[in-house]
Amino acid sequence: MPDLATWKFEMPPWRVEPSPRWIRVRAGETTVADSRRAQLLVWFGPGMLPTYCLPADDVHTDFFVPASQPAGPPFLVDHDVRVGDLVVPGGARLFRDPPPPIDGLGGYWTFTWDQGMTWVEEALEIHVHARDPSKRVDAVPSERHVQVELDGRVVADSRRPVAVFETDLPTRWYLPMDDVDQDVLVPSATETACPYKGTARYWSVRVGDRAHPDLAWSYPDPVVECPRIKGLLAFFNEKVDLIVDGVRQERPRSPWSD
Repeated sequence: MPDLATWKFEMPPWRVEPSPRWIRVRAGETTVADSRRAQLLVWFGPGMLPTYCLPADDVHTDFFVPASQPAGPPFLVDHDVRVGDLVVPGGARLFRDPPPPIDGLGGYWTFTWDQGMTWVEEALEIHVHARDPSKRVDAVPSERHVQVELDGRVVADSRRPVAVFETDLPTRWYLPMDDVDQDVLVPSATETACPYKGTARYWSVRVGDRAHPDLAWSYPDPVVECPRIKGLLAFFNEKVDLIVDGVRQERPRSPWSD
């Protein structure tokens, strides 16, 4: 088992690679891009998540007009998408003189995600951002004894966890609800979305008079590629005391640390 205490989050370098996947983009019911020549752009940063970039010949640019309020970096030219009465502000983005190492994307188009535009990969609608084929999410049934403590109280105790090994992230332990103290869980209105797992709902955890907001989450309806985590609950290793097979784990450092 890796030493999670040494885990560090570092932004990976940007990269571009050809994708074999058939990519279509729609505004409402109208297809505004249709390509079997997409480039996958993997980048991270403010407003930057992996996306597909499509050559201009595969894009119906007649539906686009320059945006009145561009919001992206200077090498991304925002365009509003206009299809009949439907207007998606800033829905299309043109790469113009992008810097290395993505300078080969000059003249390509990409689009916003889950903001009025619909992405289809082959025949599957995809959300949040493009999935990086080099990233793995393995949900593995385990027989380890996993306990979760918070403020000195055991709030979960399971011998039937599912370990989720996700590239560049700490191991997450997903536990059956029956193995979690239901008295400490407080439903939260928070939701997040992940293209590899689905839409998560959150719980705060209250121990005594102290409430810890959004400390645990579950995927009630995960994506088809990750069915084993359905309905299970995970806690942020960074914010609880995790004991695995009797060994207390050091809290990893990550973007979710306090």
